[in-house]
Amino acid sequence: MPKKYGIKEKDLVVSHILNLLLTGKLRSGDRVDRNEIALGLGVSRVPIQEALVQLEHDGIVSTRYHRGAFVERFDEATILEHYELEGMLNGIASARAATSPTPRILGQLDTLMRSLRAAKDSRTFSDLTAEYRHTINEEYAGPRLRASIRASQDIIPRAFWATYQNGREDTLPFYEDETSAIHRHDPNGARAACVARSSLMAQTMLAELFRRRVFARPDDTAGVGADSVAALADADPGPGEPSLAV
Repeated sequence: MPKKYGIKEKDLVVSHILNLLLTGKLRSGDRVDRNEIALGLGVSRVPIQEALVQLEHDGIVSTRYHRGAFVERFDEATILEHYELEGMLNGIASARAATSPTPRILGQLDTLMRSLRAAKDSRTFSDLTAEYRHTINEEYAGPRLRASIRASQDIIPRAFWATYQNGREDTLPFYEDETSAIHRHDPNGARAACVARSSLMAQTMLAELFRRRVFARPDDTAGVGADSVAALADADPGPGEPSLAV
């Protein structure tokens, strides 16, 4: 695989491993093959080890002495927990913004909301929502909270939301509610908007993972063999389908 210039090799490995998880090529309990990653990405074992340290810190893998790195539990409950944390952490910063909003921040959020309402494509909308979150978190989240928020974002497939066609329709109302709550000094409302948005994102992500048989619904397990699951996981998204690449 050709190297992507401007991207740290460690981050490239992290994205690669997460992509393997989100396409069903790595599953709960699987051993992470360092040699295969080194060969496929054309990197040394140093960035692979750095990536595994980060992923262990984030609860994605666990390392066992003299045995290697193994995928932690990765299932429906994991996705729900991930987005629950993401919503709660962003909600802390948003509640602080609602407690003491400044004219400068309110102006920036209002400008972003006008752009969000006018966004015509999913990638532009996704980029603007990232800027919205950055605006609040940089102003109202301390270094520990910002670090936790960054960790909570690691597993989110950015390319999925950038190519998900219903992103604006689904999530714009939550940004409207959050901005309105901040304007009226309502920390509980701002926090609730963040939690509700993350809950919807979790259900959207799960629906896609179920659809592609990365996760199997209880009533889907019978008659779905390992070869079928692998084939569906390997399949490229069709026209208009969101990408599961990280």
